[in-house]
Amino acid sequence: MIGLRQRLRQAWHARHRASERHELNQRNIYIVPTRAGLAFIVMLLLLLIGSINYQLNLGYALTFLLAGAALASMHITHASLRGLSLHLRPVAACHAGQTTALELQIANPGRERHGVGLGLQPDEGPGALAWAEIGAQGQSVLTLTLECPQRGLHPLPLLRIESRFPFGLFRAWSLWRPAGRACVWPAPERPEPPLPLAAGAGDDTGARRHAEQGEFDGVRPWRRGDSPRRVAWKKLAHSGEWVSRDGSEPQSPPLWLDLADASGTGVEARLSRLTAWALACERTQRPWGLRAGGRECPVGVGQPHLEQGLRVLAEHRG
Repeated sequence: MIGLRQRLRQAWHARHRASERHELNQRNIYIVPTRAGLAFIVMLLLLLIGSINYQLNLGYALTFLLAGAALASMHITHASLRGLSLHLRPVAACHAGQTTALELQIANPGRERHGVGLGLQPDEGPGALAWAEIGAQGQSVLTLTLECPQRGLHPLPLLRIESRFPFGLFRAWSLWRPAGRACVWPAPERPEPPLPLAAGAGDDTGARRHAEQGEFDGVRPWRRGDSPRRVAWKKLAHSGEWVSRDGSEPQSPPLWLDLADASGTGVEARLSRLTAWALACERTQRPWGLRAGGRECPVGVGQPHLEQGLRVLAEHRG
């Protein structure tokens, strides 16, 4: 029975195709009574039966007054969602085992809305909702947390927007599957492994010392972002003036990171080592390139280059 119910739910969820935006209207908003609403209906039935048995005119009036209030509540609950528009902002990439944020923008073209909740569909993630109050002709941004346990490009989960305003007797909701995918990079190896030797690297100690120190032509005023190794500490101690040594920057040979050179007990362990190497090169601003699974990322440095290389690792198919 549980398997049949799960298959029916999956078939129903499959009807919701991925889309860039989600416009809420009468065709995609569903509404049912809540537990409190069912209890309220039972109470109305008991009031009606008692009024009929004892011929109580005031009982009839109270019963139909409460029933009219419930019907009005149902209309208000449905109208709390009708007309809203949902749009998902770009999803930031993260490493496996971390969480990323889903920032959803809700646009309200009409009057103010109260008690609008948004969250993941319970069978695709935590069922807790984030609630918002949206002003008339306004917008609101809700942030959801998405857990990313495995690397790769994963489709975004099914989202649920709902409202129980004003009395909680009815629950109106709609489902939306945003278009796009979440990029999950491999988790870096811990502790961080040492970098591999560059091809053709020699053992000339003097050359290494010269590369580490660089050639300095003079001094210049200190600028934000200068390396602490370039600060003239003696001059700072004597005069209190912040200056940096000016001249040629130390040059390191470019380093090629190859999946074939990474040791590990499996593909995931080797990808984690490559990820740690890429992060170490980026931290020291050393130019690096990447080869993995027949794909190649050219030599470079910088945040866009790092994201390009990590995406190659995320998309790798062992």
